Amino acid sequence: MPRPREFDEEAALDAATAQFWSRGYEATSVRDLAATMGLTAASLYNAFGDKRALFERALKRYVEHGFRDRVRRFEHHLPPRDAILAFFDEIIELSVRDPHRKGCLVVNSALELAPHDRQIHRALSAVLKEIEGFFMRCVRAGQDDGTIAATLSADDIAKALLASLMGLRVLARVNPRRELLEGAARPVLAMLGATRRRASVRRAS
Repeated sequence: MPRPREFDEEAALDAATAQFWSRGYEATSVRDLAATMGLTAASLYNAFGDKRALFERALKRYVEHGFRDRVRRFEHHLPPRDAILAFFDEIIELSVRDPHRKGCLVVNSALELAPHDRQIHRALSAVLKEIEGFFMRCVRAGQDDGTIAATLSADDIAKALLASLMGLRVLARVNPRRELLEGAARPVLAMLGATRRRASVRRAS
């Protein structure tokens, strides 16, 4: 029988995610990963495969505990328009409070890897499609109940919200001032037919 692993796999994966998030894929070595995960290189390979396989697992974990967690909290517990506003509010709040200006692992990886890595490009495209789908569902539901303006197509609004979100994440790496980020988001959110306001939300990890 195989011996049970003598480390906390989830904690090790969280450490790897943080390393990729702060330094990027290319600048992170297997030695860096092993050190931050508290493993030997051999144990890392045995448990997670090579650096590429570990990165893919880290990216999936980041999406699950970031974007998908927000969707579960907001889409299913808030009215459609409020869900979108709360989503943007939380992203801005996280950006303002991040002293290391790490930005978003998805956006960082899209800029670093997607242009020349087909497999990562496909994975990231799927994530962006998922985010767009969240916006689309909320916009359509809001247009159906009359809380979101129906002057534009839900498809166009969802794409504009996605583009704004990605832009905010890039801006925040350079200048994460609240007034800048909120000002950049305000015209896009105005398409919802709502006045920009701070939503009361729980902080996500």
